[in-house]
Amino acid sequence: MKNNKSGLAKILTNKNTVTVVGIVAAILILYIGYTIRVNSAISPTSVPYALETIPAGTQITQDMIGTMDVPPAMIVDGTIRNQADVIDHYSNADTVIPKGSLFYERSVVEKSTLPGSVILDYPKGYVLFYLPIDVESSYGNSIYPGNYIDIWIKINHKVEEGQVTSNDDEKIIQFGKLYENVKVIRVLDGSGHDVFADLDNVGTPTQLIFALPEEEFVLLTKARYLQNYSTNIIPVPTAASLETNPGEIKNSSEAITQWINQLTYNEQ
Repeated sequence: MKNNKSGLAKILTNKNTVTVVGIVAAILILYIGYTIRVNSAISPTSVPYALETIPAGTQITQDMIGTMDVPPAMIVDGTIRNQADVIDHYSNADTVIPKGSLFYERSVVEKSTLPGSVILDYPKGYVLFYLPIDVESSYGNSIYPGNYIDIWIKINHKVEEGQVTSNDDEKIIQFGKLYENVKVIRVLDGSGHDVFADLDNVGTPTQLIFALPEEEFVLLTKARYLQNYSTNIIPVPTAASLETNPGEIKNSSEAITQWINQLTYNEQ
């Protein structure tokens, strides 16, 4: 037994033997590494592709997407590999995605990044209303897209023999809530950019955007133009956005509505 151990020890300590074993091990490592690289280079990968031509600014739906197996060499930086990163996203405003094309990060974007994406966010039959605001009237920049607000009106006017006038004598201040359950769509800064697009660098709000039924849009627009009466339109945040069903937009003041219509003309 001792002779066997002694012979094995001699073999393992022999320089020629160690060299041969090292060469064999290196060859095996190179072969295994090469095999892995070759297999990874030729093994197909499943990726999504466009089943039809998708115009710029179009929402990408499930039925527009298929999957195909492609060699890894076709998958360059920015290639989208998962359908979930494409479905319900949008083709970029300057991009047409051809039929049969793979999807790339630059050509597939979130709706909020599209220029004019605000037009996609309100119901049919509604009209967008842009309300000038500042940090104070936005409650310290605390009104966010998706919040619900009430719209209040402050009016300075005078009543003379039952008629509303714009004279400064005997001025009356009228103040009341005109609308409830108005959903905020966007808050923009002075350059027209989304104030909350970058939460690390929040901008200064200058415009609040929401949508109203056409009839209510006309009424609020008329109120805005009653400058002789120092009419102020005031957004007031509410907790409606915390409710499961916030409810529809509601006109809350027949008196203010009649007053506005009394002083204006609406062409039918």
